[in-house]
Amino acid sequence: MVAHPDAGVTRRRLLREAIAAGAEVGDHETAAVARDGRLAAADQTLTATGFRFVPFWDDTFPARLATLSDPPLGLFVKGRLPTVPAAAIVGARRASPYGREVAEHLGRELAAGGAGVVSGMARGVDAAAHRGALAAGGPTVAVWGAGCDRVYPGEHVTLAAEIADHGALVSEYPPGSPPLAHHFPERNRIIAGLADVTVVVEADERSGALVTARLALDEGRDVMAVPGSIFSRLSVGPNGLLRAGAAPVLAATDVLAVLGLAAAPTPTEETPAFLASLPAGEAVTADHVAAAAGQPIARVLDELLRLELSGWIVRDFDGRYRRVHTRKVTSES
Repeated sequence: MVAHPDAGVTRRRLLREAIAAGAEVGDHETAAVARDGRLAAADQTLTATGFRFVPFWDDTFPARLATLSDPPLGLFVKGRLPTVPAAAIVGARRASPYGREVAEHLGRELAAGGAGVVSGMARGVDAAAHRGALAAGGPTVAVWGAGCDRVYPGEHVTLAAEIADHGALVSEYPPGSPPLAHHFPERNRIIAGLADVTVVVEADERSGALVTARLALDEGRDVMAVPGSIFSRLSVGPNGLLRAGAAPVLAATDVLAVLGLAAAPTPTEETPAFLASLPAGEAVTADHVAAAAGQPIARVLDELLRLELSGWIVRDFDGRYRRVHTRKVTSES
């Protein structure tokens, strides 16, 4: 598949104008598709996957999205799109432990404060933001760069199901559409369009998160950024936005204030003393923790397992442990 030179903007504009004028759009195309059974197959796929199609003229089409200079012709939606004030949290796929921790924290605090959290369900910052919102039981929306019948990336199947239960999965691409490279810059305008403010957590100079920020600015939406280390390439994006005048995010309350919301009360809870052996904002090995705590590795592994089961820490894919600010309290805690 070859991308349109203007990312399909002209075609979408012509179709919207034709529909507004009452024309019967693309009859020859529709007939050709119907003849080979693709329309029937698409309907069956939507039914099987639980998605529905919401055209841009429908009353339930998101109002924030309708005001974009280039809104999608429609959305494939699974779940319920939140109507509360919303923030997009975007950033690097290869985020640092600090970036993932910040994204989870912001996702949880914003959801707890009554805001919706929008992101792209990609690895790194996106997934962390969704998980933070889910931990608070709040609404979150994932905008895909592939068809509604294809979870991308594949390891996020469980995450996608949880998002659909507490918010919505969204795509403008019909069933069968693969995750092509040019889909992701296109979907970024929907991420920005569904939110009142876009927050960039970590991003290098070529990150798609900066595309989302630019699109948000083009539409007159607020853009904020989390300051980062001057020694990290992942801080080039947010620090550059701050230099250009974006508002800094020093706490979740900064974003909630822009949305006109207040932070939820924080329940008091005693922090386990052993947690001090894990530095905030870093992912460390069990051996590192054992050295810091001055304890034998067997006891440290027991403590780490207890903290993990209680939601105080998480174990990353590389086996390292890190603290989280988005603790999901369970009945066992």
